[in-house]
Amino acid sequence: MINVKYVRDFHCVTGWSVRDVEWEGVRIRDIASMVGVRNDAKWVIFRSADGYESVVPAEDALSEDAIIALRMNGKPLDLKSGYPARPFIPHLYGWKSAKWLTTIEFTKQYRDGYWEAMGYHERGNVHLEERFKGMEGTHTGKTRRVIA
Repeated sequence: MINVKYVRDFHCVTGWSVRDVEWEGVRIRDIASMVGVRNDAKWVIFRSADGYESVVPAEDALSEDAIIALRMNGKPLDLKSGYPARPFIPHLYGWKSAKWLTTIEFTKQYRDGYWEAMGYHERGNVHLEERFKGMEGTHTGKTRRVIA
């Protein structure tokens, strides 16, 4: 079932990163296609065995590099790293990569996951430094305000 293998960095919102991690897994968009997810889904909610939830815009979850990771650095995920599976979306911060994945829900309606309820950003794009709610992004319809 594994159809993706690549090397990408893992980024934490607190500022640390793990460089050059080898990830193996299945594209989320392939899973969505196999189960017949409707095109009107705007959000994906990842649920973990411990009750943790993380919400991700569907456009990010269905991107080319977004996978359900099953292996890391040539080995199956260990328990500490999220065994048996976790989503991994390289351009999003690590809190979006819910360990011990049990459920993937595609939905039209947004609702906060664990960290989003604490004020963390709805998307969490690393390259745009989307750490906290209220920061702009194309998915929210907010635009950047420039003060001259």
